[in-house]
Amino acid sequence: MSRSAAALANRWNETDAPVSPIRADALDRIPHGFLTREGGVSTGPVAGLQFGMGAGDDPASVAENRRRAVASILPGAQLAMPYQVHSADAVVVERPVEGDERPRADALVTAVPGLLVGVVTADCAPVLLADRKAGVVAAAHAGWRGAVGGILEATLDVMESVGARRADIACAIGPSIAQASYEVGPEMRSEFAEDDGRFFAAGKGDRLHFDLEGFVAARLRQAGAGVVQPLGLDTYTDEARFYSFRRSTHRGEADYGRQAALIGLH
Repeated sequence: MSRSAAALANRWNETDAPVSPIRADALDRIPHGFLTREGGVSTGPVAGLQFGMGAGDDPASVAENRRRAVASILPGAQLAMPYQVHSADAVVVERPVEGDERPRADALVTAVPGLLVGVVTADCAPVLLADRKAGVVAAAHAGWRGAVGGILEATLDVMESVGARRADIACAIGPSIAQASYEVGPEMRSEFAEDDGRFFAAGKGDRLHFDLEGFVAARLRQAGAGVVQPLGLDTYTDEARFYSFRRSTHRGEADYGRQAALIGLH
């Protein structure tokens, strides 16, 4: 452990703030968690359990935050994270990947015990998926572009390719921006199918409010996932627990933090 990492670890030992992952009933005994800001060492505008490498944060703080998060979900596990690009690409991983080794993808799938796969979000929907019988898990990052483009269907397909059965896959949708907080323009509506109009509510003037969580849940159900559980948590309004890209943008802040969603197998 480096000197800076050791100093951060000692700082943690001097505090009482625990890492507090949010669990989903749908994922039952599968090791998983949607992380909040609680229990981290990052400071300033991204104070808390900041997980992203592109947030202008101290790399030593991010490393310590990641260590704590892993320990809170699957002690002793290794971590695999993608380089997220709002794509429809899901890939299988069998070993830890971070930094420059990260695949350019928006979902990771694994059947390897002791390996946590995860994504980071700051308003987009994190989705954790598991077929407990087959021993296959996945983490997906679903912004509206990725969801429209097919990231959820691709994740289910790749899970099946390594032994999962679609009807046995349970899915949990974690903290994301809620419809009331997500104002968009009419140009975004044109990117969706006509039948998807039910996910848009009228706002002021030509503004609309988009239900990202509802749209993601519908895509998963239409694709044949066995269980879909939206957690109904709004990243924009709950500043104490969650980072939010849109909230930071509205305030003119220089950067924004990212929270993580992690899942693995014993």
